[in-house]
Amino acid sequence: MQEEVENRSVTLVVSGTKFTGRLLHSAILKYMAHRKERKGQRDRGTSVKPKGKQTVKELVGQGEGASSIELSDPSIRGFDRIARKYGVDYAVKKDSRASPPKYLIFFKARDADALNAAFTEYSTRKIRKASRPSVLTRLAHFKELVKHAVPDRTRRKERER
Repeated sequence: MQEEVENRSVTLVVSGTKFTGRLLHSAILKYMAHRKERKGQRDRGTSVKPKGKQTVKELVGQGEGASSIELSDPSIRGFDRIARKYGVDYAVKKDSRASPPKYLIFFKARDADALNAAFTEYSTRKIRKASRPSVLTRLAHFKELVKHAVPDRTRRKERER
């Protein structure tokens, strides 16, 4: 019985290997055909344009004018979420030469309406966040209130008559 199971497992591995070899051969042929097709598209200039966050080189290379804005806020991730929400094509470049690092954000000029909406939402969120006190500040304030509000905790033993 054990011998029969071993023979079947070996047969399974051999047939699986043949299948994988044939599959690999056909995959390589399809990949080569795909590469040949992509090369023809690149020559014609019909390559796919990237969307959303991209490199500065990709953004400028699209042939449309790119404008830039400078942010000194280190939490660039909040802007990243808003830009993805509005479908704005942008690129972020960190300028580390300045002592607090500054970020240059490049945009495509044709996204003017989406760009305005994204900046409006980003600025309102920043103003709203700056106007409310931080959690640590509020915690320190409440600690002081509790410290002064606690009565004297000495035990008093009094008998009622």
